[in-house]
Amino acid sequence: MIELGPQSVAFLFFSVFALGGALGVVTSRNLMHGALYLILSLFGVAGFFVLLSAPFLAAVQVLVYIGAIAILFIFAVMLTRGMTRLTETLNRQWWLSAVVSLMLLAVLLVGVILPVWGEGGTNPNMPSTDLVATTVDLGVALVDGDQYVLPFLVSSLLLTAAMIGAIVVARDDTE
Repeated sequence: MIELGPQSVAFLFFSVFALGGALGVVTSRNLMHGALYLILSLFGVAGFFVLLSAPFLAAVQVLVYIGAIAILFIFAVMLTRGMTRLTETLNRQWWLSAVVSLMLLAVLLVGVILPVWGEGGTNPNMPSTDLVATTVDLGVALVDGDQYVLPFLVSSLLLTAAMIGAIVVARDDTE
């Protein structure tokens, strides 16, 4: 039986944020509302990181994903929305996306959840380790030339290029 302690209540709270925001993203017809639902969903994921005792990842989630990517997306929508002048169209293939989503859920249940929680709760084939990466290890991995510095720099350049592109397109639209 699952006990209803403070961590369970917090998990349910962040689950409602994450799943409710995700549902809002895929069902919202307004692009700006979809971006705001994305921020809500990402906040729920940051709460999961706090519950998993990973405060650095929670801070990165808030600063990078909510603070940079989602806000950049909102700016891009606001700056380029006037030039599109699109009328609202209905998606007639919603049933296909529902079928694909259910198939993905089945694959996740069979491939991920059942091997971990099926048959006794623990899988003897899963490797266990007592080594835990620290924030120092993560920082070294991000700036070390032999590890992840190149993807880190490329992502920053892509975000900068996207913002500059949105500003250029918005300026060309007003002239």
